[in-house]
Amino acid sequence: MAQERTGKATVGGQPITLVGPELKVGDKAPAFTVNKDLMTEASLSDYAGRIKLISVVPSLDTDVCDAQTRRFNQEASKLGDGVVVLTISVDLPFAQSRFCATAGIDRVVTLSDYKHRAFGEAYGVLIKELQLDQRAIFIVDADDTVRYVEYVGELSEHPNYDAALAALRGLAE
Repeated sequence: MAQERTGKATVGGQPITLVGPELKVGDKAPAFTVNKDLMTEASLSDYAGRIKLISVVPSLDTDVCDAQTRRFNQEASKLGDGVVVLTISVDLPFAQSRFCATAGIDRVVTLSDYKHRAFGEAYGVLIKELQLDQRAIFIVDADDTVRYVEYVGELSEHPNYDAALAALRGLAE
């Protein structure tokens, strides 16, 4: 049975239970499998040798998730080929594709945790009560070591974009 963590996050001020471990800087990034589309899977190893900014959102169809994804899409063009920006949610791949087309998202790779919730459990962001992934930012270096972690305490709040981007730039230079 997966580890459950309480008292770490809220939705609308109400406590929720997060499933999985709380990752820390210096941890080896856990392997995961998510979906690019309904039939094609992706894993951490698909991005081997690159720095990964993993932006986790509950659903792209909400204002904060939309803004978070647009912000990292805008920043992605400044980061170089050695960096990949992944946005992971439990939205169906169809919804992710529609969102990207409508919002002009063309530099962020969207991946879906809908099928197995494997990413959510491995990275400690799966919300037990909602079966969504809690908002978080992970920066993983080219050797798959976690170099930055932010678990956003309230689901409706934005992450600290400046801190995440500063950490990312520090690795990418």
